[in-house]
Amino acid sequence: MAVVTDSTASMAAGVAASAGVIVVPLRLLAGELVADDGAAGAAEAIEAAAARGDRLTTARPAPAAFEAAYRTAAGAGARAVVSVHLSGLLSGTVSSAALAAAAAPIPVRVLDARTIGSGLGLVVLAAAAAARAGRSPDAVASAAGACADQVGSFFAVDSPDALLAGGRAAAGQGGHGQVAPGDPDQRLVSRTVLRISAGRIATVDRVRTWAAAATLLAESATEHAAGLPAGCATDVVVEHVAGTRRASALAGQLAAGLARSGRVSVVTAGTAIRVHAGPGVLGVSVAPSPDVG
Repeated sequence: MAVVTDSTASMAAGVAASAGVIVVPLRLLAGELVADDGAAGAAEAIEAAAARGDRLTTARPAPAAFEAAYRTAAGAGARAVVSVHLSGLLSGTVSSAALAAAAAPIPVRVLDARTIGSGLGLVVLAAAAAARAGRSPDAVASAAGACADQVGSFFAVDSPDALLAGGRAAAGQGGHGQVAPGDPDQRLVSRTVLRISAGRIATVDRVRTWAAAATLLAESATEHAAGLPAGCATDVVVEHVAGTRRASALAGQLAAGLARSGRVSVVTAGTAIRVHAGPGVLGVSVAPSPDVG
């Protein structure tokens, strides 16, 4: 039994390898640059392109990339694959995986996790835990689906303009649930706090400082964790771009403040997420610890 995901899950290479997860990279595009997310030098090349003012974007993996991943899993002895990916409302990645699944040498179940980033990472880890426990493909997919139903993901950015420009968030007037473009007079003094809900990106609020954003993220994650099934521990992943100190502080606050915290970790967001969210990102995802008893 193998688990496959894509690079928007923000899983460090060592974490993915230890969990037995195969990661298929999205493609990064900027000017004449075309690179795989996670490739050596790709993050630095994207930052250089951003400094030049090049337009940054991403492309879904080609079906051939997923075909190769499924063949790798089969070659390693897997009899089936569960392939778990970012929201189909944000990317065509899950469609590429489905196309490849039809030609795979072993059965492949493709799952839209309806989330992205560290939230997707938690869903993938739930699937991997079920796979390591020897569960059937249906049970592994069910574990991933249950986690996807319960995960809560929240993040803050300097400005939502990059998300709006790439079509990853729907423009509104800034009311609850809508994402408003950054007012030029507000960009230097506000952070937009967002959430992933049913596969879409929506606004929570706008605050003036990163400290206020971190406080709102902690409150949002704590409130979501309180609504998870009673008695279960809560896994926490704090995700960041160029904000290690803020991320570590938020992780420590949540580890101390949650009623029953499970695994608490800090990860650097994948470059594909940086492309669409901008150079300043702080996020947190919470979900029940996998039950593989």
